[in-house]
Amino acid sequence: MDMRLGERRCSVRAGLGPRVVVAHGDYDMNSMGPLAEALQTAAQKHSRVVLDASGVTLADSTLLNLLLHINPMTSLRVAAPTPQLKRVLAITGADTVLDIRDSVADATSD
Repeated sequence: MDMRLGERRCSVRAGLGPRVVVAHGDYDMNSMGPLAEALQTAAQKHSRVVLDASGVTLADSTLLNLLLHINPMTSLRVAAPTPQLKRVLAITGADTVLDIRDSVADATSD
């Protein structure tokens, strides 16, 4: 499944192991719909979900809220967050609640 909105795109990779949701572009309250839908669907159907955040160029509190909402629903791992997203996670303390991994490979292992 691939959902595009301007420069934003969200896709889901299926395979053995956790479901991987790949996000690219800017995510704010006006653009969260496809990513929210993909993460919620994955969380409802899979016990482990990885968000590949390596392509997220802008993230605000809306994305943070989504991740904190999804986290209790599944084993959520945020993989390869960009420096901007890492900063948002650190400033808010969400990096102490969410499972942050350096790479998708690390997030999908074990």
